[in-house]
Amino acid sequence: MSITEKDLEAARKVWGDALVAISKAYEDEGIDAARALAEGALDGAYGYNMGPVLFKPTLSSGEQTFRPTRKGALSYFVGHDADYPADGGFGLKGWRTVTSETSASFIEGDVAMWMGWVTFTDKDGQVTKVDKSWGYKKDADGVMRIVQHHSSLPYQP
Repeated sequence: MSITEKDLEAARKVWGDALVAISKAYEDEGIDAARALAEGALDGAYGYNMGPVLFKPTLSSGEQTFRPTRKGALSYFVGHDADYPADGGFGLKGWRTVTSETSASFIEGDVAMWMGWVTFTDKDGQVTKVDKSWGYKKDADGVMRIVQHHSSLPYQP
């Protein structure tokens, strides 16, 4: 079954809602609860079960810029991993809303790519807007998985 624009929209909403849930769990119940939610989100949305995911987080650099493994992605979202000492936990930043604005998308059967802006608002009303691209592929069970995720802060000339 082919991926649709509605599938892409739903995937972005699920991803954003998961990030907000991770932030709230961290505030209300601590790192263990946040980590459990992040693990569930990674397993539910990302294609680490299919192989490496081409993941370049917004706030990563140096030798650990890219996160092709689930362990690296988990650390990016919740930190607290000695193997990734620079990770502060992007998912722990008090996010309250996540919205997206599409620039363009490409769909070919069970593969799709999306590019646009994602805006994060935290509990203090501070807004962060990033340039983002996601690539998706349906797995053997027909579940749409993120297999490519690139995020960066907008260029400031």
